[in-house]
Amino acid sequence: MKKSLIMIGLVSMSFIACKEEKKDTDQMNDNTTEMEESTSMDNDVDMDENDATTENDNELNLAEVAMNSEDLSTFVAAIQKAGMVVKIKGEGPFTILAPTNEAFNKLPEGTMEDLMKPENAEKLEAALSYHIIPGSVDSSKLKELITTNDDNTYELITANDGKIMASINDKDQVVLTDAKGNKAMVTEVDQKGNNGVIHSINTVLMRK
Repeated sequence: MKKSLIMIGLVSMSFIACKEEKKDTDQMNDNTTEMEESTSMDNDVDMDENDATTENDNELNLAEVAMNSEDLSTFVAAIQKAGMVVKIKGEGPFTILAPTNEAFNKLPEGTMEDLMKPENAEKLEAALSYHIIPGSVDSSKLKELITTNDDNTYELITANDGKIMASINDKDQVVLTDAKGNKAMVTEVDQKGNNGVIHSINTVLMRK
């Protein structure tokens, strides 16, 4: 009888121990699942935020990028007057070498006022087209194109078949030389839109 009672006691203790062990294991599994779900949710948020940032960076076209820059207001007024806004909104990709307000202020007095007259619309469009390069070339690509040439220069062909020579000075700045020999420095690079990129320059380029 004693042996039977002892056996029953041992079996009961063994059953209770197994039950407790299963409970602990289930709890650990539940905690692990919660941690994995929490981590997964955190990762989803990070990815969504990154995707949103990327989308916002590319949602503006080049006309809108220029319009959002206070330093390019004269350039924007010129492309509006020339009727070129629609062109640089929907086509591309383009690389625009946009003169800053300071660059336009360096022109001889009355130059811009004269170009903005209705009768000079073709001249204005030609002057602006000389600052537009077909294709999207960011600053790193432009420097690569320059440095891989034996003479450390690269010839850019503009939208109206003009030519601009790009080089790099001793301060690692990109210098643009126009058809008249005038030099412009790139002052702000890689203002990107969904149809290209804008680089600000400190001098208005002249084709002839």
